[in-house]
Amino acid sequence: MAEVDYEVLLEGLVERLAAVEHERWSHWQKYMHGKSVRQADGSLTIPAELVDRWEKQISSCYDDLSEKEKESDREQVRKYLPIIMAALTQQGG
Repeated sequence: MAEVDYEVLLEGLVERLAAVEHERWSHWQKYMHGKSVRQADGSLTIPAELVDRWEKQISSCYDDLSEKEKESDREQVRKYLPIIMAALTQQGG
């Protein structure tokens, strides 16, 4: 069995995972912009209730999140798994 070069494996994942990360970030920004109020100068105002909710989440560690919040994070992580699995399968085969 050939030895796996993990540096090469990980470097090969960077661009593919970065594309998923950009998609995730873009989706979040679209959501935030949709929840915000656009001002005349083009800036956005986030409603106070969302600021309060997001600040609570920001200051919480994962273990302290609600199950619904944890599942939202898990859902995002699952988007990375097919790329990682494909890379591991290619290296192992």
